[in-house]
Amino acid sequence: MRDRLAFSKGVREKEGKGERDFCEREKGRKGERGIKNISPSHPLTLSPFRPLALSLILLLALLPSMTARAQFGGLTKTGMSAATFLSIEVGPRAKAMGGAFTGRADDASALYWNPSGLAHLQNNTLIASHAEWLADINFDFIGIALPVEGFGTLGASITSLTMPEMRVRTVLQPEGTGELFNASDLAIGLSYARALTGRFAIGANFKYIRQKIYNSTAQTIAFDFGGLFRSEFRGLSFGMSISNFGGDMKLDGTDTQVEVDISPNEFGNNDRVFANLETEDFQLPLTLRMGIAMDLIQTMPNRLTVAVDGVVPNDNAQYLNVGAEYAFRDLLALRAGYRTLFLEDSEEGLTLGVGFHYELFANTALGVDYSFTDFGILENVHEVALIIAF
Repeated sequence: MRDRLAFSKGVREKEGKGERDFCEREKGRKGERGIKNISPSHPLTLSPFRPLALSLILLLALLPSMTARAQFGGLTKTGMSAATFLSIEVGPRAKAMGGAFTGRADDASALYWNPSGLAHLQNNTLIASHAEWLADINFDFIGIALPVEGFGTLGASITSLTMPEMRVRTVLQPEGTGELFNASDLAIGLSYARALTGRFAIGANFKYIRQKIYNSTAQTIAFDFGGLFRSEFRGLSFGMSISNFGGDMKLDGTDTQVEVDISPNEFGNNDRVFANLETEDFQLPLTLRMGIAMDLIQTMPNRLTVAVDGVVPNDNAQYLNVGAEYAFRDLLALRAGYRTLFLEDSEEGLTLGVGFHYELFANTALGVDYSFTDFGILENVHEVALIIAF
């Protein structure tokens, strides 16, 4: 009897021990699985790709509607949008690379190209650029990016397009009435970007936009959105952005006021009734960009980066921008690119540029960038920028 009891006790102890071993093994497996899920370096990690996939799905969903808006009946809607100064690209570095910068966006000009790129900046950065645009038009941009630890990156920018005063002309006075007028465009933006993981970041801009000509003004607000994913393979990165998503613009002001006779056949009525001419609404130049960039050479002191951007505007046909940047010790950079590939009747093409960057102090660096853009039968455009990181 005692033997049978001892045997039963031994079986129960073995069973209990087996259960404990099993539970411990299960805990170990769960712990291992938990570490794998949160580790950004594990090859099976999927978490950084999920927001990227969602962003791609959203942007691809917008692509057909944007294409339909850009092309109607086989014709492109060229010249059918307002505030086209928003389509003038910012930053000599990006311009010299042919405008293929959405997938790189690693300096303060990301304020324009892809606001999510601001999340990866390590220092406060100020950029100020000036371009002698076509027809004696001045195009200026100033922006600042301020990383805030634990919060993200804040940014602000001002884009301005101005031109010299011109004479007011009428049918009866084609040489001028003696009056002068001017026209100008302005955009003021606030930005925020945040890295969701070590590889994926998102960002957005809020913009106030105003256009003014003589005594008439049009204004609205708009938003930009962007995402940027960086891999560990040769600096390979993917970026996407949608720009100028906002309300329509409509000119209004004293220039639209006229005096009319509402009853010309009625004797004795008031023949000088004030009225306003009705002006049409125009859409903003909504633009979708998708870009990819990769470092073909990553051996100190040399780096060679190539990039491609696909651009889908709502006021033209789709096209590609391609570019490259060679950097020596991050002190000297040579750049080249080509714009608007596959776009018919485009005057844009070859782009070239150079950049110099020098570290002044431990946490302060100064940079100067220059770009040249070929506009075919139109005048070439030169742009220069000053960049300060502090």
